[in-house]
Amino acid sequence: MIPLSMLDLVTVREGASVAEALALSAASAQAAEAAGYARYWVAEHHGMDGIAGGATSVVLAHLAQATRTIRIGSGGIMLPNHNPYVIAEQFGTLAALFPGRIDLGLGRAPGADGRLAQALRKDLHGAAERFPNDVVELRARFAGQAVGGVSAPQASGADVEMWILGSSLFGAQLAAMLGLPYAFASHFAPALLDEAAWTYRNRFEASETLEQPRFMAAINVVTAETDDEARLLASSIDQSFVAIRTGTPGRLKPPVPDYRESLPPAARAMLEQVRSVSAIGDPRTVRADIEAFAARTGADELIISTSIFDPEAHLRSIAMTTAALA
Repeated sequence: MIPLSMLDLVTVREGASVAEALALSAASAQAAEAAGYARYWVAEHHGMDGIAGGATSVVLAHLAQATRTIRIGSGGIMLPNHNPYVIAEQFGTLAALFPGRIDLGLGRAPGADGRLAQALRKDLHGAAERFPNDVVELRARFAGQAVGGVSAPQASGADVEMWILGSSLFGAQLAAMLGLPYAFASHFAPALLDEAAWTYRNRFEASETLEQPRFMAAINVVTAETDDEARLLASSIDQSFVAIRTGTPGRLKPPVPDYRESLPPAARAMLEQVRSVSAIGDPRTVRADIEAFAARTGADELIISTSIFDPEAHLRSIAMTTAALA
């Protein structure tokens, strides 16, 4: 079957704590490893009450320590928020602690408003403009170069697999030009998926680390015993999308029966569009939807995103998804 990976926002559930979210992420990574997933990635978000993965490299160390073989990485580090030298040190250290298991996915969107930019002490617009140069610097440091005459011993020669992430054509073009693997965030921004995949593959230039294009696409997945149960569980994710799009983000809420039907037409249309890349249902439904999505995209790998309010149902969905495909 097509390789599956997992994307984790380190979701904080209503009534739970950050510590509980981190513990569930470790349990999820262990479940993904047992179920045969290839990678387990954590997304960087800041200033959001319901997402606890902001200190991404620290979370990755926690997850890598809790597992043995699955690749652990960022999906992604939002590089404009950081100094590339520090990221090189952090991920070089992770690679030394967990050899052959560390991925560094890099995104250009800072995901921050002016207040957060001030908190981060960053000119995020200028940093975003420097993103291609910062990616090149990171790759040079992992190759052992002393950029600007300053070496990063932790990064030098580190076995870190770099990816470019994106939800537009910019990332596709950059990944193709640099000969890096590319992951597209179609789980929340599906509009340019097909064009981005075409652009990446047709402009790809081989590099020392990658001879052929490697494309990963993201999809929302909730697998349960029945279609009705899966749709109910997925209503928690639906509520989060609506809350974010209406400027009221918060913690993951319990499922609500017939949630989509309760929305006004405009909100329902927005949700249908942003959640169009999804596989939600019993194992047979999920298998058919994932196979159709893989055939449509020609992806080399899929990364699934899921946040189910009930931890036990969340862990069952992780296992049932790969079982459905197997």
